[in-house]
Amino acid sequence: MTSLELRQINKSYGAYHALRGIDLAVEEGEFIVMVGPSGCGKSTLLKTIAGLEGITSGQILINGRDVSKAEPGERGIAMVFQSYALYPHMTVAENMGFGLRMAKRPRAEIDAAVTRAAKILRITDQLEKRPKQLSGGQRQRVAIGRAITRSPDVFLFDEPLSNLDAALRTQMRVELSSLHAELGATMVYVTHDQIEAMTMASRIVVLNQGLIEQVGSPLELYRNPDNLFVAGFLGAPRMNFLSVNVDETSGRSVRVSAPGLSPVTVELANPVSLHKGAGLTLGVRPESISVVADGSEAGAIEGHIRLVEHLGRETILYVDAKDVRTVASESGTGNVTVQLSYVAPFKIDQPVTLKLDATELYLFAPDGGRTISSRKAIIDL
Repeated sequence: MTSLELRQINKSYGAYHALRGIDLAVEEGEFIVMVGPSGCGKSTLLKTIAGLEGITSGQILINGRDVSKAEPGERGIAMVFQSYALYPHMTVAENMGFGLRMAKRPRAEIDAAVTRAAKILRITDQLEKRPKQLSGGQRQRVAIGRAITRSPDVFLFDEPLSNLDAALRTQMRVELSSLHAELGATMVYVTHDQIEAMTMASRIVVLNQGLIEQVGSPLELYRNPDNLFVAGFLGAPRMNFLSVNVDETSGRSVRVSAPGLSPVTVELANPVSLHKGAGLTLGVRPESISVVADGSEAGAIEGHIRLVEHLGRETILYVDAKDVRTVASESGTGNVTVQLSYVAPFKIDQPVTLKLDATELYLFAPDGGRTISSRKAIIDL
């Protein structure tokens, strides 16, 4: 059953078009995470669902009911904000039950709802405290508990973990995922943190300049990006992009090369008309690059190490590649990034030879950066 449906949602602020024909269907019980760069429209879209922002055109349906012009309190939603928005003079229990009190629900119903939410969030021993007595993580649980007590049709989260430190964010990611599994509720979550998106989402919605670039499961988007933007946005470290030229094509494969990059053959998703010398963008994720001794192999690059990051279980190398031209983009670093799954004693300025895994390469067309290389296999988890 479709829990939330957006039909051709447009939102303009004068001449600025913030949302451009957004279509999205969210099934009951899904955990949808919206990601994208600052200003892409993800928070604006969430606010239009909540009714905090009016839409210029389109329809918003919740459980089949058109709520496009309904007041926030009439939409069957509950929203958790980046700021906890707790009343400092109220206890935890009073904060959690505030929405139900405003709706003039019976006291017994309010108490039962607060007790249930507190058990789910494991804060039953905090109910008589006030917000100033709580840690950041506990305050966020109270804010979530206030949403749970309302038993909404759809939960909306607007970057709820961004105010927490790294350890608490990790803990709260686990708790939110567990909460979703326990409640079986429909959740729409906005974040700029792709780790949150990759670890929590049933499906990810990637937004860019008011448009949906791609919708899919975390692994689908990571393995099968539709275009250069999605490929560069998801992944940490980000995908490397290199300027290459077509050497020759044969059926559903193309051989490409560039100054500083030995020729390498890439399989195509479908036959594509590419003439010799055509310029393309080659994408390769950092974990698909290895350090080798022999530079004569296909897909080899020579370079010097600019920076080494030793992360304990892995090593990240930033390599200035000789003669290789990287594609300038917001997600690029201007060099080749390599992620090694082992501790390696590399040093700055050390010469290295890199080899690209030919089975894990992506090719992007010059017309909008659409992906033209083979779809990669997705592990069925």
